[in-house]
Amino acid sequence: MSNFVYVALSGGVDSAAAAIILKEHGYNVRGVILRLKPLDGADEDIRDAQLVADTLGIPLDIIDEREAFKSITDYFCESYMQGLTPNPCVLCNPTIKFGKLVKYAREQGAQFLATGHYSQIIEENGTFGIKRNPSSKDQSYFLSRLNQEILSFVKFPLSTYSKDEIRQLVEKHNIPVAHKKDSQEVCFIPDNDYISFIEREKHPKAIPGDFISPAGKKLGTHSGIYKYTIGQRKGLGAFGKPMYVLSIDPKLNTVTIGDNADLFKSEIFIEDVSFISGNAPSLSFPCQVKIRCAAKPADALLTLTESGAKITFSAPQRAAAPGQTAAIYIDDILLGGGTICNP
Repeated sequence: MSNFVYVALSGGVDSAAAAIILKEHGYNVRGVILRLKPLDGADEDIRDAQLVADTLGIPLDIIDEREAFKSITDYFCESYMQGLTPNPCVLCNPTIKFGKLVKYAREQGAQFLATGHYSQIIEENGTFGIKRNPSSKDQSYFLSRLNQEILSFVKFPLSTYSKDEIRQLVEKHNIPVAHKKDSQEVCFIPDNDYISFIEREKHPKAIPGDFISPAGKKLGTHSGIYKYTIGQRKGLGAFGKPMYVLSIDPKLNTVTIGDNADLFKSEIFIEDVSFISGNAPSLSFPCQVKIRCAAKPADALLTLTESGAKITFSAPQRAAAPGQTAAIYIDDILLGGGTICNP
């Protein structure tokens, strides 16, 4: 079958639009979706993906990767239990979502795999990269661990579109999910109650410990370190003024709390650093860094070390949480990323 391509359908508006755009460009489109959730109830995403495929008149392949996906949920739970704030999507993309789908699409003889991401794949002298989408929908942060093997086989048809244009396109084709809301949470925790998820999955012992000040003075008692994250204000108790989580020490079972001003740092360290091109531009270079998905890229100097990299910001950044991803850019080009760690 000529011009045969796969579109990763998620059951949402954006991937439906990607399929429409490719069909309009004359490709023979086939949908594919990963089954990642347990079969103990209705799988809304797969149901919606099937509705999209049926409406567009394309087949849908469903690949069961629940066993592989458990590595992501385990990582998520175990990170919180170690006092870290994980980013499961960043890890899942190269290993499960793109990793498994690209492998499958190649095996089936497809020309490429397309997704509904709001970013742009660029190529220069045979090296592939990712450019940020200028809109607030940009998703490049979550793609910071993709590599050349994946990017050489993937297309992002939505790279030049706005969200409004995409919804209009999907409405025009009478797709049932045209008005479906964008997902704002981790896909396996739709209610955003990560504490309950961890307790159901891992049954951790909620061992009480000390809330302490930056000087080490005991201020109160916490109810288990997995229930807290850097920058958190709610759920700490009453201290006569607003207090925030500054750091978590799993060995001492302490949670340090303090003023909002104490959350700002000019220097952070990252480990497990990877670059999309396969190489760093140099041992030390100016760049911009996002310390969480909703943060703006901040001017910084990155210096490679034996264990990772040191990032020195031009202006202090708030609540850099160990376990989270720091995505590295030069202007609008995503270079890669690393995991924020304690110095």
